[in-house]
Amino acid sequence: MCNYRSVNSHMAPTNSMAGKVALVTGGAQGLGAGVARRLSGLGAKVVIADVNGDAGAALAADLGATFVHCDVSQYDDNLAAVAAATSTYGGLDTVILNAGVASGLTMGEQFDVDRYRQVMGINLDGVVFGFNAALPALRARGGGKVVATASLAGLTPVPMDPVYAANKSAVVALVRSLAGLCADEGIEVNAVCPAFADTAILGELRGALVTAGVPLLSVDDVVDVFLTILEADDSGQCWYVQPGRPAEPFAFRRAPGPRTAAGSPAPAADPKSLANPHDTP
Repeated sequence: MCNYRSVNSHMAPTNSMAGKVALVTGGAQGLGAGVARRLSGLGAKVVIADVNGDAGAALAADLGATFVHCDVSQYDDNLAAVAAATSTYGGLDTVILNAGVASGLTMGEQFDVDRYRQVMGINLDGVVFGFNAALPALRARGGGKVVATASLAGLTPVPMDPVYAANKSAVVALVRSLAGLCADEGIEVNAVCPAFADTAILGELRGALVTAGVPLLSVDDVVDVFLTILEADDSGQCWYVQPGRPAEPFAFRRAPGPRTAAGSPAPAADPKSLANPHDTP
C-alpha cells in the first residue's frame, strides 16, 4: 500500500478538463447534471449515465454529450457505460460516481427488505461496480480521477435515515481505502460529502427543512467542490460541504494500525502508508 498524496486544496478550477473524457453516473438531474454541465462547459467530453432516459438524453443533446442508460446497481450496466465512453471518445479520464437515492426506511416491523436491497444496490454497489468497471480504462490512460458522491451522512449520525447513513459511511471507507490501493497507478479517488443540497433526493423532507430554517446548499455550491477536487493533486480525501463555511477534507481521527502482542507496530505494517495526512492523532 502506498502513501497518500499531500493535499493541494482550495484551488480555483481552471480549464484543465478540456479534451478529457468524463463519465457521470446519475448524471441526468441534480448534482450529476450540475457536474455534467460544468465539465462540458470546461471542454470535457461527457458521458451521462442514468436510468432516467428522457432527462438524460435531453441533457446530453443540450450539451453535445453522450447518454447511456445505466442502472448502477447492475454490474453489466456499469461496464456498458464505460464501454460507451471508450468507444465513443477513445478512453476515459474522469469518473463521477454520483448516482444515489434516499432510503425512506425505518427499522422495526415496517422494515422493507426489498427496498433495503435496492438502496444498497444503488448507493453502495453502484460505487463499487462503477469503480471496478472503470478501472481498466483508467489504467489504459496511465491514471485518472474518480470522485464519489458520499454525504455528510457518511461522517455523522443520521437517525432519520440510518440505512442511507450506512450506505454513505461505506462509500467513505471505500474511497479512503481505494486511494491507497491505486496511488501507484496514478488513479486519485476522493469523495464529496455534502450536507442537505437542494435537489430532488430530499423529497418531502425539503419542506420540513425549509420550515425549520435549515439552509440548503445549491447545486453550484456542491459542483464547485467537485471541480476543486478534480483540480487538486490529492487522493483519499472526503470533502465536507456545509453552508457558511469553506469546504475542506474531513480530518478523521487516526485509528491504531496493526500491533504486536507487546503493543508495538507490527513489522509488516508501514505506519506512513496506513495514515492519511489529514487524520488527527
